[in-house]
Amino acid sequence: MKKIHIATALTAFVLAVPLAGCGSNPATEVGSEGGGEVAKGPNGGRLLRDGNFSVEVAIFETGQEPQFRVFPSREGEPVDPKTVQLTMTLKRLGGEVNTFAFKPEGKYLAGQGVVTEPHSFDVEVVALENGKRHVWKYASPEGRTRITAAAAKDGGIGVLTAGPATIGETRELYGTVALDPSARSEIRGQFPGRVVSVTKAVGDYVQRGQLLARIESSESLQVYPVFATVSGVVAERNANPGDVTGDRPLYVIADPARTSVVLNIFPKDLALIQPGMRVEIEAMDGTPVAASRLSDYLPEGNAEAGTALVRAMVPNRAGRLRAGMALRGKVTVNAVTVPLAVRTEAIQSFRDFKVVFANYGEDYEVRMLELGRSTPEWTEVLGGLKPGTPYVAKGSFLIRADIEKSGASHDH
Repeated sequence: MKKIHIATALTAFVLAVPLAGCGSNPATEVGSEGGGEVAKGPNGGRLLRDGNFSVEVAIFETGQEPQFRVFPSREGEPVDPKTVQLTMTLKRLGGEVNTFAFKPEGKYLAGQGVVTEPHSFDVEVVALENGKRHVWKYASPEGRTRITAAAAKDGGIGVLTAGPATIGETRELYGTVALDPSARSEIRGQFPGRVVSVTKAVGDYVQRGQLLARIESSESLQVYPVFATVSGVVAERNANPGDVTGDRPLYVIADPARTSVVLNIFPKDLALIQPGMRVEIEAMDGTPVAASRLSDYLPEGNAEAGTALVRAMVPNRAGRLRAGMALRGKVTVNAVTVPLAVRTEAIQSFRDFKVVFANYGEDYEVRMLELGRSTPEWTEVLGGLKPGTPYVAKGSFLIRADIEKSGASHDH
C-alpha cells in the first residue's frame, strides 16, 4: 500500500492563520482552533476546512521525489478533482518563494514540481471550486530554532557565507626557526691591529652607526673606531681588549625580526610540494603564526632525518620567535577550487541527511546537503545550499541540540 506523508515538523511552531473565505465560514485548519493538535485527513495529510468544503494536503515521496497531493472533499465526501483549481505558495526562510500549480490525477490533485528539503515554509493554499474561492494560510517549520544574538555569542556560534573554496590534501611539515641568511652581518676592522676596547656584548641591541670597538692599526699605530653598519642584536663577539684582529669578524649582528622556518620535506612529497606554494605556519600547539610561501629547496638536506629542506620567510616583528624553536607548516597539495563549499566542522547529521544550518537574524534552519570532495577543513557542496547563504560554521552542534530539544518531527 502506498503511504502519504504529512508536510509538518515542529508542532510548537504550527499556526493556522484564518482568512475569510467566500463561503459562509472562515477558512480554517481543522483542529488548529485553541492551539489543539493539527487534524489529519483519511490519507494522513493536513486537513484544511472552509465551511463544508475541505482539502487534505499531503506530501507523497514513496519511491519518488517529494510531491504535494491534495484531496478535496465536501462534508467528508470526496469531490471530483477536475472541478477544483488549486495553487500553493511556499515562503521559505531567507526569502525564497516556491509556487506550485496542480492538475487532477485520479482521486487527487498532483503538485507540479518537487517539494525540496527542508519541508519548512509558510504555506498559502488557494482553491477555486463551484464558483467559490477558498484560502488557507499556515506555518509548517521543520528543523528550525530561534536563538538570541546574545545567546549565540555566548555559545561561540560563528557564521560564514557559503561560497568557493580551495580543496586539496593537507601535508604537515615540521621544522625550526632560523635567521634569514640576509639578516646576518659581519663587522670587521678596516686595518689589522690590536683591539684597544669593545663596547657591546652578545645579546645587546645596537643601532646602525653606534661605536663597537677601537683598533690600534699595526701599520700607523693610530687608533681608529669601528661602527655598526646595521641595526640589530649582537649574535657573536669575537674580540676582547688586547686581542689582535685576524680572519674572524669582530662582531656578528643579526636582525631578529628577519626570521624564517626551515622545513623538512620527506621524499614521498618531493613531487607534490613545490617552491612558491602557500604554507600556513603554526606553533606546535596549533596557534597560528603566519602565512608564507615556500622558497627554493636548500642545497643541503637533513642527513639525519633523510629529508630535503625548504625555507619559508616568517616575519618576527614582535620578537616572539627564537632560533631553534620548533614550528610546523601546512601545505595544500592536489588543490582544486570548487564553486561552493562549507567548513567541514559545520556539517552535522539530521535524520538521514548531512546538513548545515542556515542563519537569518536570530533564526536557524536546517539545509540538507549533497556533498562532494572533503578535507578536514572544507567540504564541497553539490546541492541543497545556495551560494551566498549564511551558515553556522562554528558551534553547529549547539544548533542541532537545540532543534532536537525542541522536538523536531517529520513524517518520513
